[in-house]
Amino acid sequence: MKESRGTKTAFAIAAGIVRPLMNLMIGRTWRDFDKLPHGGFILCPNHVTEIDPLVVGHAIYSSKRYPHYLAKESLFKVPVLGVILRKTRQIPVARSSGGASQSLNAAREVIDANGVIVIYPEGTLTRDPDLWPMRGHTGAARLALQTGAPVIPMAHWGAQELFPRYAKGIKLFPRRRVTVVAGDAVDLDDLRDLPLTRTVLNEATDRIMRAITKDLAVLRGETAPEKLWDPAAHGQAVNGRDFEKGSTPNQTKKEEL
Repeated sequence: MKESRGTKTAFAIAAGIVRPLMNLMIGRTWRDFDKLPHGGFILCPNHVTEIDPLVVGHAIYSSKRYPHYLAKESLFKVPVLGVILRKTRQIPVARSSGGASQSLNAAREVIDANGVIVIYPEGTLTRDPDLWPMRGHTGAARLALQTGAPVIPMAHWGAQELFPRYAKGIKLFPRRRVTVVAGDAVDLDDLRDLPLTRTVLNEATDRIMRAITKDLAVLRGETAPEKLWDPAAHGQAVNGRDFEKGSTPNQTKKEEL
């Protein structure tokens, strides 16, 4: 993607701050990054801790690509952070259906210009007690089927030891090692010419989540659960840190990116 000089400068400044700190805190291994397409693509990582975007962004930027995240709209209102997000052309995602549509259109523009869009299909940190990927939302699948862009699953492990899920502090010692692995493109060819029905979107989403889970199982050297964790089936809230309290009776279930 041909980023503007201002965007490149913003990325360079942010990377100049973040990368040295990350290198101090973690040992890192990036694997199979030769699988990343040269053109535009959608990157779908697993989501186990709040610092995942820093880990994934560090890895992608190190491969000389510029990561563009679909990020919560509220983050753009945080002082300093909001400026960085805007300057590096990250994409705000509103909760409303109209806002989500605008976000997908902006993401499509990035892909059409050979850029990298990073979407966490789970929509939030996994609720699975063993940190396996959980049931995904359909935003990544919808964007992939609308644009024809390849979907690359990404599995990473180790960051949760530095900053456990919803922790209040970083565990600096001993120094942690994080491994990030790029997977093979998810096969969606048989779905691309079909109407975007709920069935088609769910099937594409399931393939994406299964690909992420498969790569993570190899990375962890463990057997993944046969069935993806479903928060609703376990009475867990879709959003928020206190997800174990479950959803309120009047909570509307919305499909998120």
